[in-house]
Amino acid sequence: MAPSAIDPSTQASDPQISAPPPQLYTPRELHFERYLASQPDGYRQARSRGPERAAIVIDNGSSETRAGWSFENAPRLNITPIFSKYRDRKIGKAFSFVGADVYADTTAKGHMRNAFEAGSGIVSNWDVMESILDYVFIKLGINGSNGGIDMPIVMTEAVANLPYSRKSMTEIVFECYSAPSLAYGIDSLFSYDYNNGKTGLVVSSSHSSTHLIPVLNSKALLTQATRLNWGGSQSAEYLLKLIRLKYPTFPGKLNSSQMEYMIRDHCYLSRDYDQELSTYLDWTGLEDRDHVIQFPYTEEVIIQKSEEELARIAEKRKESGRRLQEQAAKMRLEKLIRKEQELDYYRDLQSKISNESKKESKRLLDAEDMKDEAALERTIKELDRSIRKARTKDVGGPEIEEEVEEPDFSLLEVPDEQLDEAGIKQKRHQRLMKSNHEARARAKAEKEKEKARVAEEQRADEEKRENDLEGWLQERRNARADLVQKVKDRERLKADLGNRKSLASQNRMKSIANLASDNPTKKRRRGNDDDNFGANDDDWGVYRQIATGEGSDDEEEEDLGASLKTLEADLLKYDPDFTDQHTLDAQTDWTKSLVHAFLRGPRPFDPGSQAEAHQLHLNVERIRVPEVIFQPSIAGLDQAGIVEIAADILTHRLNGIAPQQDFLRDIFLTGGNSLFSSFDERLREGLRAQLPAEMEIKTRRAKDPVLDAWKGAAKWAGGAKWKAAAVSKEEYFEKGAEYMKEHDLGNAYS
Repeated sequence: MAPSAIDPSTQASDPQISAPPPQLYTPRELHFERYLASQPDGYRQARSRGPERAAIVIDNGSSETRAGWSFENAPRLNITPIFSKYRDRKIGKAFSFVGADVYADTTAKGHMRNAFEAGSGIVSNWDVMESILDYVFIKLGINGSNGGIDMPIVMTEAVANLPYSRKSMTEIVFECYSAPSLAYGIDSLFSYDYNNGKTGLVVSSSHSSTHLIPVLNSKALLTQATRLNWGGSQSAEYLLKLIRLKYPTFPGKLNSSQMEYMIRDHCYLSRDYDQELSTYLDWTGLEDRDHVIQFPYTEEVIIQKSEEELARIAEKRKESGRRLQEQAAKMRLEKLIRKEQELDYYRDLQSKISNESKKESKRLLDAEDMKDEAALERTIKELDRSIRKARTKDVGGPEIEEEVEEPDFSLLEVPDEQLDEAGIKQKRHQRLMKSNHEARARAKAEKEKEKARVAEEQRADEEKRENDLEGWLQERRNARADLVQKVKDRERLKADLGNRKSLASQNRMKSIANLASDNPTKKRRRGNDDDNFGANDDDWGVYRQIATGEGSDDEEEEDLGASLKTLEADLLKYDPDFTDQHTLDAQTDWTKSLVHAFLRGPRPFDPGSQAEAHQLHLNVERIRVPEVIFQPSIAGLDQAGIVEIAADILTHRLNGIAPQQDFLRDIFLTGGNSLFSSFDERLREGLRAQLPAEMEIKTRRAKDPVLDAWKGAAKWAGGAKWKAAAVSKEEYFEKGAEYMKEHDLGNAYS
């Protein structure tokens, strides 16, 4: 059995960083294997024995249709009950595929249909069922006249099969194939009879459901039988849902067929589910419990280059960089020359204007798109400053500090009456310059004041640390706790904003809708626009709410990570109880993350690796899926578990029919789901808790839980009970398709 999390050697929870490389499993699914030829030798043997001693036995299961001859030890055919048919218009031919042959053709897979209703053992598609029967008879080598079958048929059916379903099958067998006789029986009872069962409780857990049938003296008590709507197909669908929830963006293709194989290959029934589940994701031993399923992928091909090629490429890049530097230097020189020419031109213009009349000066300035001589002076100063900077950069010397001229505000004291139009404009300009100068001075003073305040806080903090270390550490601890909570709240808010149904996202959308609405929450009076949005500082919080969500403030804009690292550095330095393991980085480390262990196992995950992105990790699912049959509430199924159902049958329904001990001596397990190694142990221990302590409970599993149903039907077909239970063709035409004969191993008339 697979390693358990409750074994004594797997109780530790320390992470194993040096876990060995994982063992990768490839996903399996139903596929086309080979062409199956017709086998006429069996038909020849049956003809030689005669219809009194030979019959066609068909185990008509929802997962596999098994067919063969009653005188043989095993079925010759194992067919998945699926069918596909399509017409190729290019060549004008129709193609039909049955069973795994469907997977041999891509187009056929798109037209695939199942004979059975999903999740049940009841046939719902009779066209598919008829095609499957055609396939069975052809492969068995039967080639009767007019398509008829001259051999008796024994067929299994579901417990409490619907009369309409049985009627339709009977009509097909007699009307379409003209079989001489037909007999039905329940698959689990055939298996019980094949294993020499007389009195006991048959527990059949198959592909579509689980049935519990009490049997007394080889006769099934069908009125006391109970069904649990859980089987292999439901387990596969449940595992598929769990995988899709676990990996919502998984790039590979997932289907139920793959899940069925995963359940067979990797899942097991836990001996103590609750205890094992509580320690299943412990790091010790997780590399054995975590099974990695590697799906196909296409890895990015990285061409490895030799050292000579790398050196050649580096030299080429260096040469390209040198050429670019030369081109840039040449362009800077050309630009510098143009600026020097412009500077000489504007200086000549300035000297020329000083010697001209006012009208001529105005004309020259207008020709250069300049308002006055002050604009010309500013242009000359900017060009001179730019040229000096460019020369300093090319020469590589120290930067030339710009001369800060004292601003001139002389016109501010002169009345407007004493100034002409140009003077008034200059006075306005000086007023603006003075406001800007005073604002810069205030900002500089505030900056110096803030710097002094920070220095004073640092001095006070150092003094407090020296005088009251414990109180200083406690403040650091409290501040760190507040920052950690803010970081968590911010991450939670981001996650909530990504969810359209969350409260934060809804409040954000309400704010946006209110701002964009023609009729916002604050209604305006008709004819009187009293919109004063923005007058109150609190109004501007709505924009922060739109950007980051409700509850945000200016502190959210700060670098919480840097502040947190500073606090943690102080605690690491002065607090002996605070270690590296207590830091936020250590707490968010993947080696301590339960979510990482659940999703990626005990090894680091590389998001850039295509191989790891195409991996499924089965861990908790390995015991969770098989456990549903004992605890259906795990999968949301509103039914009792198999132990409760068995206890109810044994303690209540069989009272007065037969001694309880007779049934407890033979609890028989059959069906594919009973192959889990601890199935019989779990059922026995569960019943022991429900029944008196002195009761003796014996469980046994079928020799072959999958094939014994067919083998039991083949064994039954050769005896006298079969002849009495079979409906002949003459009886069918006389009494109709609803007519059936009851027997110990079949359904009762209803």
